[in-house]
Amino acid sequence: MPGAYVSHVPQVVRGAIPSPNIWNSPDTYEIENRAVDPDGRIEAAMAEVRPWDGATVLDVGCGTGFHLPRFAERARTVVGVEPHRGLAARARSRVAGLPGVTVREGGAQELPVPPASVDVAHARWAYFFGPGCEPGLAELERVIRRGGAAFVIDVDATRSTYGRWFRRFLPDYDPRAVDRFWAGRGFSSRPLDIRLAFANRADLAAVLAIEFPKELAAEFTAEHAGLEIDYAITVRWRYY
Repeated sequence: MPGAYVSHVPQVVRGAIPSPNIWNSPDTYEIENRAVDPDGRIEAAMAEVRPWDGATVLDVGCGTGFHLPRFAERARTVVGVEPHRGLAARARSRVAGLPGVTVREGGAQELPVPPASVDVAHARWAYFFGPGCEPGLAELERVIRRGGAAFVIDVDATRSTYGRWFRRFLPDYDPRAVDRFWAGRGFSSRPLDIRLAFANRADLAAVLAIEFPKELAAEFTAEHAGLEIDYAITVRWRYY
């Protein structure tokens, strides 16, 4: 998910595309991860398309490894790939002791996994935003075995409170063009309504401050009451 502008460039693997929100504010992004989709609708939608029971799961851009333990509950093997070395270290600490779970440093353009070794690939608000991600898509083609599937989770900027804020932040973003890009590459799409649910207003404000420029974040926080934000997303997938 695009966020505030980069204030520094940490040590990352070659070719990594900046993720200012989590790179600069991993602790606040942890709050955001806990707030996103408390009802588990994303995971349920994915499981309807391609369950990962007993499978090998690849999490592209795994960050601090927030989703790895959940995948490990059902998968045989889970591999997290993360280009930011500090975040990869956090992810390794998170999954230490979990059998069958590893974290590797790498980017979407050069995934550090063998050909035809993955059953389910997952990328949530990481790298695959539309035009420009073709090198990463070629890598998915290389690493996913026949019968596997790739999932790309992204913002639906056409609706919801969060979608309206997203358009204010990026007025030149064309969601219809993005949809055409994915359809042209064989991906199916499903709109999904989820929510962000925070423990307190301070957490809500802190998360908006890493996702949007300062002035917009303050405006959005002031105009939105309560502890929840309605959030429309798109679940995209392709079988291989």
